[in-house]
Amino acid sequence: MRKFTWIVLLWLPIMGFSQGSIGSLTGDESIFYAQTKQVNQFFLRFNGEEDIQGKRFYPGNQGYRDLKARKSYLNILFDNSSAVIGSDVKFVFIDDALNKKNPAFLDFYAKGWFAEVTATFTYKKEKVNLILYLKIEKQSNGYKWVISNVYFDRFESWFTHLSDTSNLKYFIHPMSHELDFMNLHKAFKETENLDFYLERDYVPDMTALFVMEMKNGNLDFVAVNNVKFHIFQVPNWYFEVSYFNRNSVNSGWLISNVLRVNEKEKEDLMQHYTHVN
Repeated sequence: MRKFTWIVLLWLPIMGFSQGSIGSLTGDESIFYAQTKQVNQFFLRFNGEEDIQGKRFYPGNQGYRDLKARKSYLNILFDNSSAVIGSDVKFVFIDDALNKKNPAFLDFYAKGWFAEVTATFTYKKEKVNLILYLKIEKQSNGYKWVISNVYFDRFESWFTHLSDTSNLKYFIHPMSHELDFMNLHKAFKETENLDFYLERDYVPDMTALFVMEMKNGNLDFVAVNNVKFHIFQVPNWYFEVSYFNRNSVNSGWLISNVLRVNEKEKEDLMQHYTHVN
């Protein structure tokens, strides 16, 4: 089946201001600079390529990817109100990421991360929520966001009978070929049971179903509700980045969850989050 890819613009929120002070900055200005306002800024600060006052560092600059400075940057990239990130896990994660022999860096254009976008659509005039999974893909001399997978509970409900080995009613008899498969009319008569007749290992292509329903006019886009990112680029770790709109320094794009995982567990998590078997 042909693979469809769509170019999608990345949604970025508008930030607010508050009071506080950082370094030589005070008041609203300090809060504005300290907030991680863009996803690209999160990557730069994680790598030690931008400080909390918004100053960029380039290769050859003093302070570029400085381990000591990165430690302070990484500390402010966590959601401090998270109930799922313990201080011990945070400490170990930062220690691993700043390993002197092999420090970890994020690459915006590399594999190992993707966006999860929750959006509202109308499906046959009913408002519904879908999850779109997007990844960065190279094209010509640049890059673009493309839809790599879709999750919609209505689509999933069409395939609930897959791999059902207990069914003794809905099947095509093994000698059907001798009758020129004339009994296929039975399989196609009750469409709600059609998935009983599919091969056991069949994996539905939800993206193809999404494109088909969009092209047939059954699905219409309404709005983006939420965006978050799943990142697997740090060895032995997975973490999630979400947006928090607060009147404080601890605002913007922050790490909202982090788990220590091996490479096999990373593969399982990728499958879980993208609903790919």
